[in-house]
Amino acid sequence: MEPRIDYTKAAAGAYKAMLGLEQYLHECGLEEPLLHLIKLRASQINGCAYCLDMHWKDLRAIGENEQRLYSLDAWRECPYYTDRERAALAWTEAVTLITNGHVPDSVYEEVRPHFSEKELADLTLAVATINSWNRLSISARAVPGTYQPAKARELKKGA
Repeated sequence: MEPRIDYTKAAAGAYKAMLGLEQYLHECGLEEPLLHLIKLRASQINGCAYCLDMHWKDLRAIGENEQRLYSLDAWRECPYYTDRERAALAWTEAVTLITNGHVPDSVYEEVRPHFSEKELADLTLAVATINSWNRLSISARAVPGTYQPAKARELKKGA
C-alpha cells in the first residue's frame, strides 16, 4: 500500500491545529490510559490500521496489560475494565457510530455518573478527535508499523 497524502506538508496548518487538540487533551485531566483506550476502541470500529498500531503501542508503553488490549473489542463481556472505563467505551462507540441512532439517552445516563460535565465534554472531544485522525489516516493510506511511542523514543535516545 502506498501513502496518498502527507498532511504535514499538504495542509500543515490543519495538521498543526489537530496537534493543538491533542495537546489540549493531554492536559485536560482525563487519565492517559483512558484516552488511549478510547482512541484504540474508536480505531477498531473505524478500521484504522495506523491508529490501531499507534494506540496499541502507546498503551503498552505506559504499562497497559495485554489481556485488556486483546479483549477490547469485547469489553462488555470481560471483567477487565472499570465502571468508568466501561462508560467511556460505551460513549466512544455511540459517538463514533453516530448514524446508528445518534447518541442515545441511555448511553448518556450510563456515562453521566462517572464523568463531570467538563470531563464528558473532554471525552467527547477526544472521541471526535480520534475519529478525525482515523479519517485522515485512512484516506491518506498512512502506513502502519513505523510509529514509536514517545517513551520508546526517549529510551532509544538514552541508549
